[in-house]
Amino acid sequence: MIDDDAVLTRTEGRAGHLTLNRPRALNALTHPMVTRIAEALTAWERDPAVQAVVIGGAGERGLCAGGDIRMIHRDVTAGGGAASRAFWRDEYTLNARIARYPKPYVALMDGIVMGGGVGVSAHGSVRIVTERSRVAMPETTIGFVPDVGGTYLLSRAPGELGTHLALTGASVGAADALLCGLADHVVPSELLPALTRDLGADPVPDVLPRYAVDAPAGTLDGQREWIDHCYAADTVEEIVDRLMAVGEPAAKETAETLLAKSPTALKVTLAAVRGARALDSLERVLEQEYRASCAALARPDFVEGVRAQVIDKDRRPRWAPAALAEVTDAQVAGFFAPPADGDLRLADAP
Repeated sequence: MIDDDAVLTRTEGRAGHLTLNRPRALNALTHPMVTRIAEALTAWERDPAVQAVVIGGAGERGLCAGGDIRMIHRDVTAGGGAASRAFWRDEYTLNARIARYPKPYVALMDGIVMGGGVGVSAHGSVRIVTERSRVAMPETTIGFVPDVGGTYLLSRAPGELGTHLALTGASVGAADALLCGLADHVVPSELLPALTRDLGADPVPDVLPRYAVDAPAGTLDGQREWIDHCYAADTVEEIVDRLMAVGEPAAKETAETLLAKSPTALKVTLAAVRGARALDSLERVLEQEYRASCAALARPDFVEGVRAQVIDKDRRPRWAPAALAEVTDAQVAGFFAPPADGDLRLADAP
């Protein structure tokens, strides 16, 4: 049961504040939380006294670890997934709304920011990471596919960096988040309280220069050569072959990481990222992601992946199919067919 304080709202001066407040669950998102965020954004959009919105997470571990996977797992196994589809409809609508919000939307991406946490932060107009930030879309580990607009963001990262992050689910720190277009500014975590205080008194462009610092060194820029070469391949099988053959220890480790993921999720994710590159808006990509998410509910790998990683925690998923070669093109295409209960339509909304 989610209590009424799972999202705290308050105004201080010129800023409206949203605090995700489930620290014991690493602020994992639920449907009521998404509804509450949307209601607050509506109220503040109409309130001339609120000039900016700031979102952060309670506790010391991070902004948000993603959607509440345990709840989705229970819904799929007991209820067929109808509640999860309704949750995603509202969540993805919120993701698109954040990207179009008419006032500055400041996301404090401190600590762990994964999955749904990326959705409520990385589409904002001002995205702040810290030396503690770990940003990721780790869905292939649980037999799922990056969503909440993640394939939109990653498809627009330089070269093939986004493909690498989407398939591996690897987390990145501050510098690599900036490089990949997932964040805009670095602020030391110890300065976030002061920055938050100042946002209540002064406009966002006046406050940021007081606190932003240069990003520390990252890792992805130095790996661009083998990443861009390997992930330019047309299939996941060829990507793995290139990673094994390129002669870089990090590339070989990456190949081994991929081979432990859901083969179906890997192939669908590659198709989703490539498809997102060809789509002209976040809304179109979210519509594509909704199809893939709904399809994943009806496949065995999602339930099995959550069991292995979250429920039983044995870290030994039994994927079906178990090998990349056994996943057919027709199976992948099925993830992009309209769901039985209808598409999500955002791009045509007024």
